[in-house]
Amino acid sequence: MSRLLPAVRLRVPTDEDALAWHRAFDDPEVMEFFGGRSAELSVYEELTARQRRHDAELGFCLWTLLDDADSVIGFAGAQPWPRTEYGPVGEIEIGWRLTRSAWGKGYASAAARTTVERVREAGPREVVAMVDARNDRSIAVTQRLGMERAESYEVSGGRTALCFRLTL
Repeated sequence: MSRLLPAVRLRVPTDEDALAWHRAFDDPEVMEFFGGRSAELSVYEELTARQRRHDAELGFCLWTLLDDADSVIGFAGAQPWPRTEYGPVGEIEIGWRLTRSAWGKGYASAAARTTVERVREAGPREVVAMVDARNDRSIAVTQRLGMERAESYEVSGGRTALCFRLTL
């Protein structure tokens, strides 16, 4: 039986969202698969600025994710894969990161589905999702989207990143 997904809203991040993202992700559990600790506010200031450029140039970005009360609960969206040392260089990656209080409520799946629809409209023919091999929650989201596991990459700290693909 299919679970009803919650209402979500995705919008281009504002300057103020840098602080909202910083607060939402200032949690070791949220950051477990992203280095284990919170990033400085300046990282989110640069990230939100870069996402505004992506939206203007590509028609998609990592959007600010809002719940049905218009509270910032994280981000979800797509961007060109940001690394050159490993991974699907040159491809469009979809991703999501939510504050812990939003976990387990269907927000990631709802936002990921909306992301896929918006990216499809923007023109790319395929997207990837890079997921830490230990991140069962995000792996489950890729499966709900119908993504196929493809290659894997060894990354810092002896971790493995799995690459999932979806033809649009």
